[in-house]
Amino acid sequence: MASGSSISSNPMSFKHGLSLWCPQSSPSLHRTLQSSPSSSIGFKTFFRNHVVAASSSSFANENREYVIVGGGNAAGYAARSFVEHGMADGRLCIVTREAYAPYERPALTKGYLFPLDKKPARLPGFHTCVGSGGERQTPDWYKEKGIEMLYEDPVTGIDIEKQTATTISGKLLKYGTLIVATGCTASRFPEKIGGNLPGVHYIRDVADADSLISSLERAHKLVIVGGGYIGMEVAAAAVAWKLDTTIIFPENHLMQRLFPPSLAQKYEELYQENGVKFIKGASIKNLEASSDGHVAAVKLENGSTIEADTVIIGIGAKPAVGPFERLGLNNSVGGIQVDGQFRTGIPGIFAIGDVAAFPLKMYNRMARVEHVDHARRSAQHCVKSLLTAHTSSYDYLPYFYSRVFEYEGSPRKIWWQFFGDNVGETIQVGNFDPKIATFWIDSGKLKGVLLESGSPEEFQLLPELAKSQPIVDKSKLQSASSVEEALEIARASLQAAV
Repeated sequence: MASGSSISSNPMSFKHGLSLWCPQSSPSLHRTLQSSPSSSIGFKTFFRNHVVAASSSSFANENREYVIVGGGNAAGYAARSFVEHGMADGRLCIVTREAYAPYERPALTKGYLFPLDKKPARLPGFHTCVGSGGERQTPDWYKEKGIEMLYEDPVTGIDIEKQTATTISGKLLKYGTLIVATGCTASRFPEKIGGNLPGVHYIRDVADADSLISSLERAHKLVIVGGGYIGMEVAAAAVAWKLDTTIIFPENHLMQRLFPPSLAQKYEELYQENGVKFIKGASIKNLEASSDGHVAAVKLENGSTIEADTVIIGIGAKPAVGPFERLGLNNSVGGIQVDGQFRTGIPGIFAIGDVAAFPLKMYNRMARVEHVDHARRSAQHCVKSLLTAHTSSYDYLPYFYSRVFEYEGSPRKIWWQFFGDNVGETIQVGNFDPKIATFWIDSGKLKGVLLESGSPEEFQLLPELAKSQPIVDKSKLQSASSVEEALEIARASLQAAV
């Protein structure tokens, strides 16, 4: 689908889905009930008195006004926004393939993988929304707020005309407004090259992480395929397990989509100091099994073989768009095409989080962002647009971070943050001990900045710099004797631009 081609220019057509209980009722009636001093009573009384027939129908969900498909981070933050607007109780249903209420997924490749003596993260400790300092939304929280949760029953299809969704168990769900928050699925190796062998792991949910921990408890030789987030974070956890760990990837250096070579080298050296080995620029031919069928080795295209009793595949993810192709997909970035308020081309249907292809306003391009920060913010923006007169477009500043080697006894904890766009030439300041900063400069403007091991005050400066994109003196940055001095130069450029 061409960018924006099926997005309506009429905001009112998307504001509310058709009413389930009273199809003839207008959005004005919906708003009248909302604005009533006793709106919650008004809604419940109206629908109790007028729609007895609908409630006794074959639909599996009692709460049918708003339905969220997917139970990840975006769904959890959307639920909180519905509660904050007083529109959750008896009106919101969440249907998810998982057995758990929404949780903060970054923990799965960080604290969750720590050995038991390192105090690993466990549920309910990291249920949404503790990742942003909010209330812990346990299953009881959803019950208390009147939110209907349908667990372990993913949606397999939707009928746009009838405003219904069907689940894998055969349940039929009715909705007035539908929010798609299905996230991504892990990219997998084909079965024919050993992608499904026992001992081969992918990480997208708690069940995956539990299975991996079970393997790590018995593992000796670990191979991680992929040099991105998962590769770096899992390898750092593996150091705590004292495993023989090798990372294999086809690129020339770690985190090639973000790190310049000089920065990647600093991280690679740190991992090597902790015993992690790298095989770079390598392609995998297949995974080999032992006589008992368990993974035993990774065979490379060059003919070499690396022994492994546990293999973790971290080669990216794909948006979970299977049942939603009719909503309109973006062929360039993947995912479901939405506008700046996360409305799809179908009235009453929205998409948020990893699965949404949205206009990245500040850079004037379409984007799809697989990150917890975007999951949170897109959910909040979507619900606010849906339930209020809020009409501004989503204005997202790309933000990425990672934390590794955080377990007890680690000689050095690592935490970096990046804001902005990694375009143009790079200037690196600092020696990584104790900190390092990288600046991306394009046409004289500061486009992006990454800081390792900064102070809270220094980290707070980064989004200001990336949003303002001040003109900076490259020669001054290059000659800065420390990260602190470089950040002060950038801060002065920010003030000069005001």
